[in-house]
Amino acid sequence: MDGEAELRRADLAVDPLEQFRNWYAEALAAVAVPEAMALATATAGGAPSLRMVLLKGYDERGLVFYSHYTSRKGRELEANPQAALLFHWSPLGRQVRVEGRVERVSPEESDAYFATRPRDAQLGAHASRQSEPLASREQLDERLGEVGFDGPVPRPPTWGGFLLVPTAWEFWQHRASRLHDRFRYERDQSGGWRIERLFP
Repeated sequence: MDGEAELRRADLAVDPLEQFRNWYAEALAAVAVPEAMALATATAGGAPSLRMVLLKGYDERGLVFYSHYTSRKGRELEANPQAALLFHWSPLGRQVRVEGRVERVSPEESDAYFATRPRDAQLGAHASRQSEPLASREQLDERLGEVGFDGPVPRPPTWGGFLLVPTAWEFWQHRASRLHDRFRYERDQSGGWRIERLFP
């Protein structure tokens, strides 16, 4: 990692999605799993929780990931549809934070993605009751053995995609002496993006 790397205001794209696209392209070449991101959710009462998930797509709408709607994250997003994401690309000395509201993608979009998953993962989605107590590994293996589909495996109705619609982005570049470069994009009243440099 280059401790002298810098991020200047002049380097930034006007649109944070374009900035993310540029950085993500560089991460693809430098990071083993650039799509890994921490997802923070909270209960209706504000108690937070955090876990790693995988980015499965991004476009003008926002960023997409998939999970069980009945999991802890799914239940928390149902009660409090606000979340934050964090990408940490250590070899590049970069972090990207994204905050916004979360909604489900369409059933058709979830079906299309589910059809691309390996068959074992499709079967596993049927066998798992994600986040519920499990008596033993054997119980999970038994449930998996009970899942029987001769042909294509349909998407479980309790599994699908989430879309985080960004209201703020932050791009963080490591600098020496912990005097990092940080820029935050926030929506303004006109629907555009306001960019501010933040103290490290």
